[in-house]
Amino acid sequence: MEDYIGHFLLLSCSFFEFTISCNLLRLAGSGSPEASSNEMEKKRSRRPYRSKTYNVVISYAAKVPMQSIVDALNGKESEHFQEAVRVLDIILSQHAAKQGCLLVRQSFFHNEPRNFSDLGGGVLGCRGFHSSFRATQGGLSLNMDVSTTMIVKPGPVVDFLVENQNVREPYQIDWAKAKRTLKNLRIKTRHSNAEYKITGLSDKICQEQIFSFKQGKGDISEPVEITVYKYFVDHCQIPLGYSANFPCINVGKSKRPVFIPLELCSLVSLQRYTKALSGLQRASLVEKSRQKPQERMRVLTNALKDSNYSSDGLLASSGIEISSQFSAVEGRVLPAPELRVGNNVGFYPQRGRWNFNNKKFVKGVAIENWAVINFSARCNIHKLCEDLVRCGDMKGISISRQYDIFEERPQDRRAPAYVRVDKMFETIRTKLRSPPRFFLCILPEKKNSDIYGPWKRMCLAVHGVVTQCLAPTKINDQYLTNLLLKINAKLDGTNSLLTIEQSRAIPLVSKVPTIIVGMDVSHGSPGCSDVPSVAAVVSSRQWPSISNYRAVVRTQSPKTEMIDSLHKKVSDSQDDGIFRELLVDFYINSGKRKPEQIIIFRDGVSESQFSQVLNIELDQIVQACKLLDEEWSPRFMVIVAQKNHHTKFFQTNSADNVLPGTVVDKGICNPRNNDFYMCAHAGMIGTTRPTHYHVLHDELGFSVDDLQEFVHSLSYVYQKSTTAVSVVAPICYAHLAAAQASKFVKLEDFSETSSSTLSGGSVPELPKLHPRVCSSMFFC
Repeated sequence: MEDYIGHFLLLSCSFFEFTISCNLLRLAGSGSPEASSNEMEKKRSRRPYRSKTYNVVISYAAKVPMQSIVDALNGKESEHFQEAVRVLDIILSQHAAKQGCLLVRQSFFHNEPRNFSDLGGGVLGCRGFHSSFRATQGGLSLNMDVSTTMIVKPGPVVDFLVENQNVREPYQIDWAKAKRTLKNLRIKTRHSNAEYKITGLSDKICQEQIFSFKQGKGDISEPVEITVYKYFVDHCQIPLGYSANFPCINVGKSKRPVFIPLELCSLVSLQRYTKALSGLQRASLVEKSRQKPQERMRVLTNALKDSNYSSDGLLASSGIEISSQFSAVEGRVLPAPELRVGNNVGFYPQRGRWNFNNKKFVKGVAIENWAVINFSARCNIHKLCEDLVRCGDMKGISISRQYDIFEERPQDRRAPAYVRVDKMFETIRTKLRSPPRFFLCILPEKKNSDIYGPWKRMCLAVHGVVTQCLAPTKINDQYLTNLLLKINAKLDGTNSLLTIEQSRAIPLVSKVPTIIVGMDVSHGSPGCSDVPSVAAVVSSRQWPSISNYRAVVRTQSPKTEMIDSLHKKVSDSQDDGIFRELLVDFYINSGKRKPEQIIIFRDGVSESQFSQVLNIELDQIVQACKLLDEEWSPRFMVIVAQKNHHTKFFQTNSADNVLPGTVVDKGICNPRNNDFYMCAHAGMIGTTRPTHYHVLHDELGFSVDDLQEFVHSLSYVYQKSTTAVSVVAPICYAHLAAAQASKFVKLEDFSETSSSTLSGGSVPELPKLHPRVCSSMFFC
């Protein structure tokens, strides 16, 4: 099969040395208070005669040999390759800056209204494009893709604040919150048409905020205390309305503030919005960023044309010419693996999808002791439970018709989420002598209920009860089947298996005890820089099965990507580290066998961090193995999976996405490393994003075909879904475990302005999972 990908091929390229760096030493000018319109005109007219002086020092920083790119293209090890490509990327960024683009790393955004989409809350989605150079087997290529960022909605500041805080009128604005939101944004003033950066807000309202103003001229001038309001109305002859009763914008320094009334200020365009988005804003961004393959190709073709790289002098002097056509590469489509369900029934998924109509789970659980918890949701609970029991019986799950129902008391509904959960458990304890095996929890809100985190924490960490949450919407048999997939997996059931897994026919993996590991780190949302990161590691636990996993989670310093708790010496801490816990679990559940092979899938790291994965994380795992047995030396394989990249596939002569199972390992892959792209899933909406797999370390000796088949098969063992997933199931599970465990941390204890949250380097620990649930797939 032949596909087009989102790379533009360089037709020719000569190389050069880029040796210059520029340091600007700026002499700071003194600020001045706001003046009247006439005074401002006089100042502007005098500026040519009072020009500022800058000292510019140009010095050679380093030589970057472009020959390193040639070496990399020829498959040789190249020490300066990343630096050389970065030089070329800087040329692209400078070219975009000349066009007035907003630059976000290697993504460029033009100030054109057709690129904006309203996300609500005073935030716009801005569509642009990514452009960067990459070394591939086909030569040096330009990788282009559609890119989206969030920007502040330009216009009057007060309108932005009303929309951002979702209030009806300016008098309801929370000014403490507004101060944090506005800091460092740029405004343009109506009276002077000048641009400033916001440093804060005044402590008092415009009518009461006083500053020192000099009256008169020369030596006879005397400072007079005057309010900002009176200054603008009387001296500047600028009438003010609503802003008289609101704080002023401060565009000066802390010791020398410069205040401007709110209604004279408007936010300028193309300013990034870096705060956390709400659930509705995220959903709107995803929906409005979707593009069908044909539309994406058209946009990228136009973006390359509009960029006009042929006019760039630096690129031209480098001998670089960029083709206007997409690069053509060959790919192949792997067939879907055969799956097994209940009664040993086998079938082949079609286009990466299947269903459980007239099928049963491989291993259905029996639920004898369970209860229903309703947090004030309007729902016919008895009918819901009857339908769940009926549907469970069809899928091979035996659910008792005897269950307890606990309704939230009306007086508790307005209390904070943690209080509501505590009150509910007080009610449960008065009726139940011992915790049930399972809680079905009905939440009142469909999206991002604030009860979810506290409820999960109490169930999993305190009481040791597996729980499944739902928000009643349109409940039918398909909805209930999806619910039962999660419930069965959480209670140690199995929904489906690979036939080769059941028959022990997986190359290398089925021959000797093998543990499969998925690793991921979840970071705080934008604007929540003090929230600890959560590292999650999941591992298979019942060899030769590769469908059942256990998760271990730990907190670590904010925004830290490398996992630092994989191994800890016993003498240093009561915690022996993540990996020892997983190895012991595997040993117990795999017939008291130690794994001879360890396959690690790592998510969320960039190419610049590959060496750290091997030198830091893999080294910790080796030490954890030695701690259990000095003589034990398992073989390792380390694979990094990347989803956050800009390569897309487009089928030749087709408007559809590439077929599930598509693999590309020629033409666009690294000329030296072992890597490949795979689209295991069916892209139903938008353009499919392939997963880029990098084999960093291989002591197992997989053949290329066997490895790709194995990775493809791991996309079909995701127990909570009836579709192939875009990345291997262990990584999906690690992502789920990290995301769910992060809900355990009380986020209200952290703030975006707090600098002392993690004082002394201490990181708050997650509550340990209860022994009854720690080995379950609670994250499903």
